[in-house]
Amino acid sequence: MASLISFSLLPKPKAVRSSISAPQTQTINTEKLEDKFGRKGIKFSESNNIPMVELKVRNGSSLKLSLSDAHVLSYKPKVYWKDEGFEEVLYTVDGDESRGGVGVVIVNGEEPKGGSSVISGCDWSVKDTDSDAIDALQIELSCTAGVLDITYIVSLYPVSMATALVVKNNGRKPVTLKPGIMSYLRFKKRSGAGIQGLKGCSYCPNPPLSSPFELLSPSEAMKAESSGWFGSEEGEKPGIWAVEDSVITLLEKKMSRIYGAPPAERLKAVYNTPPSKFETIDQGRGLFFRMIRIGFEEMYVGSPGSMWDKYGKQHYFVCTGPTSMLVPVDVASGETWRGAMVIEHDNL
Repeated sequence: MASLISFSLLPKPKAVRSSISAPQTQTINTEKLEDKFGRKGIKFSESNNIPMVELKVRNGSSLKLSLSDAHVLSYKPKVYWKDEGFEEVLYTVDGDESRGGVGVVIVNGEEPKGGSSVISGCDWSVKDTDSDAIDALQIELSCTAGVLDITYIVSLYPVSMATALVVKNNGRKPVTLKPGIMSYLRFKKRSGAGIQGLKGCSYCPNPPLSSPFELLSPSEAMKAESSGWFGSEEGEKPGIWAVEDSVITLLEKKMSRIYGAPPAERLKAVYNTPPSKFETIDQGRGLFFRMIRIGFEEMYVGSPGSMWDKYGKQHYFVCTGPTSMLVPVDVASGETWRGAMVIEHDNL
């Protein structure tokens, strides 16, 4: 696996508000960003009045990031040896605001019923870019939400991409957070969509974190889908733990699960942690992508089942990504928490 570029060059703390809240939005000048941060393989521009940056490494693999909301809209790696051997990995839906893709979520963990992301509407700014002979490209964004200084680092390599989240608590009291990096992955068709590598892992049906990028809301994700002529409903029962017994977890049926150790188990000195990685299987395209979690304790997996065509697209989608939802993260005053997600492949 390609290693992440160093996280050590973090932005300096800013003056912060006394609570966890999002600041007002600002105008992003892509021409100034291009002059200051643009370099070979890193291009700033506007698309439909949306400030964007595109990363493209030497083999042609590319990534597009919306700067105003730190939203990855496209990841198109080279997966075949032929000249036009690129395939889109992410599933996105355009509208007033693009949804799907890869989005970072941070929910206040002290709210018992969850709530909206504390960085929704946050004022993101570009702090730095870096490159290594255009085989490794990186952009660093930052924002302030109340007492939190947040850094989001997006990196691109020839056969992988990585998103890293760094949260520093500048307040006088500890904060409790539920962070996650959610990815909406594209599959050619509903049948033949699956995941390999979770056998033996505990899981619990659970709604996803609410996000501005979501395609299915938490309530929609948990809604049982009808089956049969008489409209009977089938679905997993929330709050009931089970163990994955299949080598390949099929994703054509509707599900919304957290894979990880049950919270009671984590109180023990020794317990079984969930796998740090698994592979998505897209039989329709014959492609495999490896999802890797770093710093997070859980992995969310959600498939829409019969609700997949709600958006009128021909492709199927699955939502997955690392999270710390069932056992939130406690960040002490002056302390920093880090987590990351990597999508990599060896299809070539």
